[in-house]
Amino acid sequence: MFALDPVVYFFLLGVVAGLLRADLRLPQSIYEFISALLLLAIGLKGGVELARLPVGGLAVELAIVIALGALLALLAFAILRTAGRLERPDAASIAAHYGSVSVGTFAVAVAYLGEAGIAFEPQMPLFLVVLEVPAIFVGILLARGAHAGTQWPRLFREVLLSRSVLLLLGGLAIGSAAGDEGIGALEPLFMDLFKGILALFLLEMGLIATGHLGGLRRHGAFLVVFAVIVPLAFGAMGALCGFAMGLSVGGTALLATLAGSASYIAAPAAMRTAVPEADPSLSLAASLGITFPFNIIIGIPAYLGMARWMHA
Repeated sequence: MFALDPVVYFFLLGVVAGLLRADLRLPQSIYEFISALLLLAIGLKGGVELARLPVGGLAVELAIVIALGALLALLAFAILRTAGRLERPDAASIAAHYGSVSVGTFAVAVAYLGEAGIAFEPQMPLFLVVLEVPAIFVGILLARGAHAGTQWPRLFREVLLSRSVLLLLGGLAIGSAAGDEGIGALEPLFMDLFKGILALFLLEMGLIATGHLGGLRRHGAFLVVFAVIVPLAFGAMGALCGFAMGLSVGGTALLATLAGSASYIAAPAAMRTAVPEADPSLSLAASLGITFPFNIIIGIPAYLGMARWMHA
């Protein structure tokens, strides 16, 4: 048995309010503010710890993580095309979402591990940033091929300078440069209020998630099964990678969480630009409407269970 982290109840409140069409919605400016605080808090905390590690020692781990992201996108595409019989652009778009990662899911997993008193490696926020990118480019290649009309510099710029990636990288850089003492003055805002910020973020995510369930009208049954089974399978692959890399129980669980999550920020924006013929409602219905709530309620405890079993 496991108890839900209190912040998850805020997500469920948002889902119920959305289903009942209640008059509950955070102002867009407030949502953007708490999203920025959340991303910076994750980056700052990781940056402080990352400064203590030798940079050269991360090269192999980063290469493995990049390869993992690309492989997950390829596997998702194969499943969507063969079992789901989706059109090539739709399959490539969804595959990019499932090879990429969810910052919200990562934040909930960090809070879950913190509640359980389980430590993890400081490079995990860096892995979060790195995993945003390879699957998106694999998805674009699968949808369009590497023909001359693809504006790769523009796409690289849009992905690497997207709001989420920029804030995470900025937080990592600031935390690494400032260290423990420098960040001390910022702790009341970014560290002490982390769970409160996360709770408000999840409240809004619950409201948003219910708005994307309409995309399940087409391919509904298949996408629901895909959005539940594939994260567990990908999470197991992430756990195996983490264990093989020598990560701790906490680090293995977080890499499994990243592998089992699906993007709903960076990937939708990039695929909307690069593959406009793909139906975005299918990707968001699966990633945000099904996988995100599944992961924060069932997936994260399952990924931690996988990590504990491997390290037993």
